[in-house]
Amino acid sequence: MTPYLPTLRRALSPALLLLWLCVSAAQAAPTLSVPDVILAGVDTEITVDGLTPKQRVRAELDGQPIALSPVDAGSATLTLTLPGEPARLRLMDDADRIVAERTLDALPAWLSLLPALTAITLALAFRQVIIALFAGLLLGGWVLHGMSAGALLSAFGDSVNVHVLEAASDSGHMSIVLFCLLIGGMVGIISRNGGTRGIAERIARLIRGRRQAQNSTALLGLAIFFDDYANALIVGNTMRHITDRLRISRAKLAYLVDSTAAPVSTIMLVTTWIGFQVGLISEAMAGIEGWSESAYSVFVNAIPYNAYPLLALAFVFLVAWTGRDFGPMLQAERRALSEPGERTGLTNREAIVEEADIPTKEGIPTRALNAIVPMLVLVAITLGGIYTTGLAALGGGEHDLRDIFGEGDSFSAMMWGSLASCVVAVILTQAQRLMSMTETAHYWFEGVKSMLLPITILMMAWALANVNEALHTSDFLVTALGDSLSPQWLPAVIFALAGFTAFATGSSWGVMGIMMPLVVPLAWAVLSHHGLAGTAEGMPLLYASVAGVLAGAVWGDHCSPLAETTLLAAMASGCDLIDHVRTQLPYALLVGLVAMVFGNIAVGYGISWWVGLAGGAAALTATLFVFGRRATEGAPQPQRLETQPRA
Repeated sequence: MTPYLPTLRRALSPALLLLWLCVSAAQAAPTLSVPDVILAGVDTEITVDGLTPKQRVRAELDGQPIALSPVDAGSATLTLTLPGEPARLRLMDDADRIVAERTLDALPAWLSLLPALTAITLALAFRQVIIALFAGLLLGGWVLHGMSAGALLSAFGDSVNVHVLEAASDSGHMSIVLFCLLIGGMVGIISRNGGTRGIAERIARLIRGRRQAQNSTALLGLAIFFDDYANALIVGNTMRHITDRLRISRAKLAYLVDSTAAPVSTIMLVTTWIGFQVGLISEAMAGIEGWSESAYSVFVNAIPYNAYPLLALAFVFLVAWTGRDFGPMLQAERRALSEPGERTGLTNREAIVEEADIPTKEGIPTRALNAIVPMLVLVAITLGGIYTTGLAALGGGEHDLRDIFGEGDSFSAMMWGSLASCVVAVILTQAQRLMSMTETAHYWFEGVKSMLLPITILMMAWALANVNEALHTSDFLVTALGDSLSPQWLPAVIFALAGFTAFATGSSWGVMGIMMPLVVPLAWAVLSHHGLAGTAEGMPLLYASVAGVLAGAVWGDHCSPLAETTLLAAMASGCDLIDHVRTQLPYALLVGLVAMVFGNIAVGYGISWWVGLAGGAAALTATLFVFGRRATEGAPQPQRLETQPRA
C-alpha cells in the first residue's frame, strides 16, 4: 500500500487545507454578545468577542457608524441607543465585508417598570404583599418571554422554578435566611422560658409615678430591641396593668410601644430586621460597578442618616419626660384621668397576635438573665466575628475600625452569633429545668415559624429584583430621571415615596423589598451623572438614600391602620385600633415632617447629619412646649402607684 500514499496525500491535501481555512475563519469571525432584553431609548452595551490583534472592524447601526471601545486584545464594546422599531447592527472589515450581523428588537422602555409598578399597585389595592410581589414577578417573566399567549405559561413556570430558585440558590441569600431562622428560634425560647418577661418585670419594680411609668415603658422598648413583634407584645402586655393604675391612657401606652418597637429594630446592629435589610442592600448593590463596600458596612454607615427612627425615639422620651401632649392624645390622657373606669379593646384581626405571641410558661421563675445572656452572646459573637474576619481580610496590623468592619464577613458572623445564642438559650433553659428538651425544641421551632412570613417576602423580593435587573429597570429610571432628579432632593423624594407606599400597604418590609433594589442603583446613577459617586460629597447622599427607604417604610408603617405592628401595639396595650391610629398620627406626621426637613433635605444640601438631628430634636422640643399641655394640670391624679388595679 506504500505506493498509494503519495496519491492519497495529494487527494487529501485540498480537503485538509479547506477544513483548516474553515476552522481558522470560524475562529477569527467576531461574535456579538447582545443582552436578552433591550429597551428603546436606553443606552445598551454590546460586547464584540473573537477579534484578532490585527483585525480591524467598524460597527454600523442601520448605516450609521457606532464607536467601538477596545477592552483587550480579543474583545471590544459598543454602546448604542435603539429606536422603537427593529434595527440592524453590522460589523464591517476594512474591505467593507460583513463579518457579523444581528437584527436588534427593542422593547418599549416603560415595560421595564411594569413588574415593580404592578407589585406596588396590587399591594396598595389588596394589602397583600406576597401576592403583589408574585404578580410583579409573573408579569416580569411574561415580558422577558416576549408577551405572547404561550409566554404567560412559561412565565408562570419560571416564577418559582427559575427566579425564586435562583434567589434561594445564592449563598449570601441563604446566609441571611439561616440567620433569620436562628434568631427567631432564640426569641421563641427566651419568650417561653420567662427571660423576656423577667427583663420587663425588673424594670417595672422601679416605677412609682406617671413619668417613671412612661419613661420605663420607653426604656423597656429600647431593651427589647431584637424584634419589633416581640417588643410590642412584651412591653404592651407587661406595662398595661401598671399604666392602668396610674391612669395613663391606653392610647398613650400604645404610642409608647409602637414608636419604640420598629424604630429601635431598624437601627440596632443585631435584630431580626438586620438580615432582611442587609440582604436587600446586598442585592441592590450587586449590579453596580465601582462600589465594592460591603452591604453591612452600607447599613451601618446609613444609620446616622436614618432620621425618622432616631427622632421618633427622641420624641417618645420628650413626651414621656415632659408629660406634655397635644391633639387627640391630650384628650385621651384627660379622659383617662377623669374616667378611671374606661376600658377599650380590639375586636378584629386577633389571629395576628396568636401567630406572633409566644406566652411565658406558667409556674416557672422569670429571670431576666435568661434573655440577657443569649442576647449578649448574639451581639458579642456577631460583632466579634465581623471584626475578626475584617482584620484577617486586611492582613492584620492596625486599621481604622470602620475599615475593619467594612471588610468583615457579616453574613458568616451573623450566623455564628445567632447559632451561639440558640445554644446558650437551650443550655440555660435545661440547666434550670425550666422546660423539657422536647418543649424547648418545640418553642424554638415556634420562633422559627414566626420568621417564615418575612423570609417569604424576602425571597419574593429577591426574585423580583432579579427580574428587574434582567429588564434593566434601573437603567430606564436612570435615563428617565438622571437628568431631571437633583441629587440634593434624592433622599427626601425617596423617603416620601417609601412613606406613602408603606402607609397605603401597611407593610414596611414589603416596601423595603420592592423599593430597595430600584432605589440604590438609581441613586448611584444620579450621583454618577453629576460626578458625585464615590466622592466625599456624594457618599452621604447615597447613605441617606438607603436610609430613606428604611426610614420611610417605618414612618408609613406608624401612620397606617393596616400595619401589623400598629395592630400589635394596640392589641397588646388593650387600646382600640382606631383610637391608637388617631392619637399617634399627629405625632408621627410631625416627626416625619421634621425628619424630612432636618434629615433628608438638610443632608442633601451638605449639612452634617449630627447638625440636622440636633436641629430636628430642637424643633420637636420647641413644638411640644409651644403646643403641648400637661393632662394633669387642674385634674386629680395618683402620684404613687396604687395598690389595686382599676376595674
